[in-house]
Amino acid sequence: MGESVIQFLETWSPIDVVLIAQNFDRFLLGAWVTLQLTVISLIIGGALAVPLAIARTSKNPIINGPVWMFTYTFRGTPLLVQTYLIYYGLGQFEAVRESVLWGPVLSQAWWCALIAFSLNTAAYTAELLRGSIVNTSRGEVEAAKACGFSSWMRLKRIVLPSAFRRALPAYSNEVIFMLHGSVVASTITIQDLLGVGRWLNGRYYLAYEGFITAAVLYFIIVLMVSRGFRFWEKHWLQHLYPHDAVKVKPKKGLANFRI
Repeated sequence: MGESVIQFLETWSPIDVVLIAQNFDRFLLGAWVTLQLTVISLIIGGALAVPLAIARTSKNPIINGPVWMFTYTFRGTPLLVQTYLIYYGLGQFEAVRESVLWGPVLSQAWWCALIAFSLNTAAYTAELLRGSIVNTSRGEVEAAKACGFSSWMRLKRIVLPSAFRRALPAYSNEVIFMLHGSVVASTITIQDLLGVGRWLNGRYYLAYEGFITAAVLYFIIVLMVSRGFRFWEKHWLQHLYPHDAVKVKPKKGLANFRI
């Protein structure tokens, strides 16, 4: 039975399923590299984005200006260019090559990709949070002031939690975009998910088997991410959803009461 199925796939299947199955462990390893880069960069970028977003809401140009320049630079240039500048560009400076970070970090493709991805997602996430912070309900802030909260306490207890909840739907798109953008890593010798697909096509002179397999795995990962964020939105934003009006039944003896 197994031999007949393999023979059918080799003869009639439009793609070489058997070859994909034989190298599927490489695709899983590539998916693991992709997830590593994406998750770690999102964690680092998210940690950087919170103070950057707070600084962006400041009316002081000395605080706001440099952060605006940072976010504008990384949001206004392609991620591919940023990765190339870090991976290929920094090595052109002798001071960088002689620094202690050159050997273990800046000369390694994985670390350069992680730095580029982290800075890129930090810029986008900072702008998402800035918009949520600015649009925080005025009534919530005034209520916190009436309760005697200091500026730091208002930010910590009222503004940031509210901003995080309202930024969650938009942030889910940023996570997916970051996952898709991680394909840039394959251009600097990293064997991520797309890199394995390109390797398979190049080694066996195939047209699309590697790309189709990578696309299917990306689709599965994005589906899981979308479901996860949908669950979190229902859990954390339940109080913002409209609820049906509660019907109150009149008490006995009062149904026919008239004034």
